Amino acid sequence: MIKKITSRYEFFVFMVIVIFSIIIGAINPNFFKLENIFDILQSYSLTGIFAIGMLIVLISGGIDLSFTAIATITGYTVAVLLLSRGTQLNIFVVFLLAAVMGTLLGMVNACIIYFFKIPPIIATIATQNVYYGLLTVITHGKWLYGFPSWFGAFVKLKVFNLTNANDVRYGLSIVTVIWFAVILLGWFILRKTVLGRSIYALGGNAASAQRAGFNILRLQLFVYGFMGLMAGIGSVIQALLVQTVAPNSLVGKELDVIAAVVLGGASLTGGVGTVLGTVLGVALMAIMSNGLTLMHVPSYWYKVVTGFIILASVAAGAWRRKATSNKKVIIEAE
Repeated sequence: MIKKITSRYEFFVFMVIVIFSIIIGAINPNFFKLENIFDILQSYSLTGIFAIGMLIVLISGGIDLSFTAIATITGYTVAVLLLSRGTQLNIFVVFLLAAVMGTLLGMVNACIIYFFKIPPIIATIATQNVYYGLLTVITHGKWLYGFPSWFGAFVKLKVFNLTNANDVRYGLSIVTVIWFAVILLGWFILRKTVLGRSIYALGGNAASAQRAGFNILRLQLFVYGFMGLMAGIGSVIQALLVQTVAPNSLVGKELDVIAAVVLGGASLTGGVGTVLGTVLGVALMAIMSNGLTLMHVPSYWYKVVTGFIILASVAAGAWRRKATSNKKVIIEAE
């Protein structure tokens, strides 16, 4: 049992997290304060929500680089409604509108990929530019802020409250709870449903999955629609956290999300990945970012570290696949 656990890639990521945490905590003990941990969880809830959607896309053998554009369009639309009809809305309606709009925009990617046989990376780069371009033309880059008080009050909700030495209250944010709910949803879909097994089959070998009778169009509609759903939910989370919406606020976020998912063990070639690994990948990215801040390291080094992490993760994944392949060859030879 122990050997099985320690041989998993997730265990390796977990040990890296432990080592990094010890080093950062030794340099700055504030890292281990509960207040800091809750702050990390809230700050990286957006990345975590996006990462669950990206995990399912990568497992299916695809990739989506347009989710930040979808989130931006969705968030901007919701923000306009908040400013014009804020008194007639509530947080549940806001999330519902964002979820529906995000899902529909995500399904557009699936249709383009399926009907025009365009590689996912090309299709989603195209829709990303179309979405960002249209938004910029229509809005002229205008920032939106000044949302209703009930919208700002929601993000301040805590599941429970604690008080630090300076009598400042903190606790587990409702935003973090939403991320936890998304994690459970992703785990349930991938591990407990026929749909989840179908997504793994699609990513493992699309041709074989089609011959086996899987409906490829429906699977892709779900996969990219789910990524759009996460983008829609994430757009509201982003607006809640910063209380502003800008046409370029999420530009470049794709790198962080893909890095976290790949770091968690998902393969860029499809068919491989777990929710646990993705959560650990997000946690490691969050710890590195927070640790560099606490150690007063310039922020631009975070991008450098992120790039190296992607390279190291892809290399580790390739090494694991090669080792597994060699092991199978040896077993067959025997």
